[in-house]
Amino acid sequence: MRITRLARPSRRSALLGATAAVGLSVAAVALPGAAGAVSHHPTRPTIVLEHGAFADAASWDGVVTRLQRAGYPVVSAANPLRGPATDAAYLRSVVDHIDGPVVLVGHSYGGTVISQAAAGLEGKVKALVYIAAFLPDTDESSLGLTNKFPGSTLGQAIESVNYTLPDGGQGADVYITPEKFRDQFAADVPADKARLMAAGQRPIAAAALEEKSTKAAWKTIPSWSLVTTEDLNIPVAAQRYMSARAGARTTVIDASHAVTVSRPGAVARIVEQAARTVR
Repeated sequence: MRITRLARPSRRSALLGATAAVGLSVAAVALPGAAGAVSHHPTRPTIVLEHGAFADAASWDGVVTRLQRAGYPVVSAANPLRGPATDAAYLRSVVDHIDGPVVLVGHSYGGTVISQAAAGLEGKVKALVYIAAFLPDTDESSLGLTNKFPGSTLGQAIESVNYTLPDGGQGADVYITPEKFRDQFAADVPADKARLMAAGQRPIAAAALEEKSTKAAWKTIPSWSLVTTEDLNIPVAAQRYMSARAGARTTVIDASHAVTVSRPGAVARIVEQAARTVR
């Protein structure tokens, strides 16, 4: 079933939401690889992980553990989930505070964000890794790419929350209903864990899924992709299409959309493959 068009929040509500998220001080955090935190020239690239919609930074915990054990500095960034332009600007501010080369990794909608954030940073961002993710071209949206192929059940599982801002502006966020979360998003995650994920999911601005990308860094930066065949969120056909178009070095795995949680070892291995090419 195709995802229906989502209610679009006002431009002002999206900007206010972004301002609240971007207002957090990145400089106050001692990021791995940041100037003053470790050597100015770390021997290995810093891995920056960007989560997608209906997840949070904790969804990378198993991946972070494995990458740190392998000796990589890692940052699991918070994604504001307000729209590609706003979210990419925030991610760039994180990258700007890291000294040395960076590998950007995006899950799901996080792929849309890293594709835009890395554009123009070829001297610093050395590799892009897409984990069950969108690899949009310019003028493409996450929603449009989902609807281009059959297989997603997201439209049957989401609900919209409308809200009114103090100035009278309107906004809308969408989330996956808890009772449908595991089947739709995390079918291969243990039930107890999936319930925790459903409770802690980060809703995304409805307009973010319809906002078109303006840059596609995979055209100039080497890319890797992990395609999940049991994915009911981003159709596997869409993942294959985008990965092939980008010329990404692609690995296919039998997993749900929540592969960062269900198969962290496999995800970490793909990230390490990309990181080992950085010199």
